[in-house]
Amino acid sequence: MQLSECRSLLFVPADAGTFVEKAHQRGADAVILDLEDAVLAQYKAQARRQVAPASRTLAGHGLPVLLRVNADPPAWALDLESADPACLHAVMLPKVESAAQVAALDDALGRLERGLAAPRRVAIAALVESPLGVVRAAEIACASGRLCALGFGAEDYAAAMSIAPEPDNLKWAAQQVTNAARAFGLGCWGLADSIANLADMARFEVSVRQARNLGFTGSVAVHPRQVPVINRGFAPSEEEREWARRVVQAADSGRAEDKGVVMLDGRMIDQPLVQRARRWLGR
Repeated sequence: MQLSECRSLLFVPADAGTFVEKAHQRGADAVILDLEDAVLAQYKAQARRQVAPASRTLAGHGLPVLLRVNADPPAWALDLESADPACLHAVMLPKVESAAQVAALDDALGRLERGLAAPRRVAIAALVESPLGVVRAAEIACASGRLCALGFGAEDYAAAMSIAPEPDNLKWAAQQVTNAARAFGLGCWGLADSIANLADMARFEVSVRQARNLGFTGSVAVHPRQVPVINRGFAPSEEEREWARRVVQAADSGRAEDKGVVMLDGRMIDQPLVQRARRWLGR
């Protein structure tokens, strides 16, 4: 699975050894070792020392590993020094507000890779978490060939806007980010709702479905109980898969009869519809 196709990405504090050991049992498509929000400032140096062994442990279980670094360049430079790039699939850069921030990380990763014995290209996931980041989302999305995904940080965006992190308040901004990501062929991770909701899982499930309908391709998870909900929500339902099978079958039958357009259940089946059906079956 390519990183851009990941449905669920579970955050694990880089210095939480017990969580790291169990992360491969949680069902997430990928794991994000976190050196940013999950680690207090006074413990970051200690957490950096755990990044390389933690990433090797996770990679040994066959999981794609991302590292969320700190936003400040001197801090993320220290974060990268602590990493084992041979075990990293991507670096997640938070609080991105310009293409230049992504380009700087791209250059740093290039220098890091030149020291590797085996060729390796570490991807970048850029987190858009502010009003300025949202209005520059398209510039950010084409800032580097390393980009695999954009992320939308609902909590930070809501704080910057002095609003509650609720769907009605976040929908517009979230869709600016998903549109930019899709325009440049990137994945897009997040929700147009609070990711911190751990109590009301019924609401969380609705939020995941709504995120998919806004164009998100997956979401981060801050707790293992969120992972199965995310996996279900970003996968086609059985009803949708059955619809997709019927659409593809009708289109194939029409092609065999030299028909460019066919009808199914009173609806015209054209190529955009067939493409969507094939993508659902592919997932």
